[in-house]
Amino acid sequence: MNAGILGIGRCLPETKLTNFELEQRMDTSDEWIRTMTGIEERRIAGDEQDTSHMAREAAQKAIDDAGIDPTEIGLILVATVTGDQPFPSMSCVIQQEIGAVNAAAMDLSAACAGFMYGVVTAKQFIDSDVYKYVLVVGVEKLSKITNWEDRNTAVLFGDGAGAVVIGKVSEGRGILSFELGADGSGGKHLYQDDYLVMNGREVFKFAVRQMGESAVNVIEKAGLDKEDVDFLIPHQANIRIMEASRQRLELPVEKMSKTIHKYGNTSAASIPISLVEDVEEGRIKDDDVIVMVGFGGGLTWGAIAMRWGK
Repeated sequence: MNAGILGIGRCLPETKLTNFELEQRMDTSDEWIRTMTGIEERRIAGDEQDTSHMAREAAQKAIDDAGIDPTEIGLILVATVTGDQPFPSMSCVIQQEIGAVNAAAMDLSAACAGFMYGVVTAKQFIDSDVYKYVLVVGVEKLSKITNWEDRNTAVLFGDGAGAVVIGKVSEGRGILSFELGADGSGGKHLYQDDYLVMNGREVFKFAVRQMGESAVNVIEKAGLDKEDVDFLIPHQANIRIMEASRQRLELPVEKMSKTIHKYGNTSAASIPISLVEDVEEGRIKDDDVIVMVGFGGGLTWGAIAMRWGK
């Protein structure tokens, strides 16, 4: 029995920040943002809703969806670069707030690839029978490290959280293969000083190449062909990067997840947020082969091929 996803949940702030509102704040335009990024609006968390609040809500929904009790969770992994504070970790905060009293807890820092790192780490503990259930949360409040005077980054990012419960699923389903990677020499292209700083041109070139390569690699590792893939969930960073990955897999448009226009780039939260929406709206069905692939600061990347279902 493979490790797979037993429950899903997400949290999105209610406040929407549109391109038209950004036009009033900086030298940009709705047309430019949509053309260059695919983003029309993004969600922004208020002062009363910090990273832990979004993470807790997404986590509780995933636990409820899995039909388990929080006391059954053996490990909590939270992927984030925007915790409420340096420590205690977001995972420890969530452990206390959801009553997962038997869980170990730690945070992972792999930026936008963090959720992929979290799921792959969870798989190791499930496969080795160390834990029965692992909770993985991807959450970011990027609005608090965004320089709203920098039009190159301010238009890109949003806030939100997504969570999954990982455990053993029925034969033939679950995680079939994965790939994780990092290139520390590229860290200078995407980092946080006081605010988030990005060399967009270099990150774009890296992402177009690496996302496509990693997606193809996990398909081959799983012993599958491109035509076996039913759905692609790329990190929602930029529509042009996403399209390059889709074309590399030779998939039709309707087989790629697209939530970037509504939520922007939510970093570690983007893939689980999209996953929840695609499942709830029927684009992902039992026994579908799905590929999830992301990249982030570090530079880091990760991809997973899995057969959906419990």
